[in-house]
Amino acid sequence: MKLLFVGGIAGGAIGYAYFYFIGCNGACAITANPLPSTIYGAVFGLLIALLFKKDNKKADVEKEKADAVAENN
Repeated sequence: MKLLFVGGIAGGAIGYAYFYFIGCNGACAITANPLPSTIYGAVFGLLIALLFKKDNKKADVEKEKADAVAENN
C-alpha cells in the first residue's frame, strides 16, 4: 500500500515538474495546465508502482507448498 502511495505522489510530482520546466503555452491539452499534467503523472506513477507490487496470494501458495514438502521430509 505504501508503494502505491509513494508511486502516486512521485508521479504527480514528476508530472508537475514536467509542466513547470517543459510544458507549453497554448494548445497542448496535457502540459498547458498543471492539473492534468499532475494527474497524468500520478496515474503513470501508480501504474509503475503496480508493476513492483508483490502478489501476496502467490507468495502464500508457494509458502504452503514449501511447508508441505518440509513436513514430508
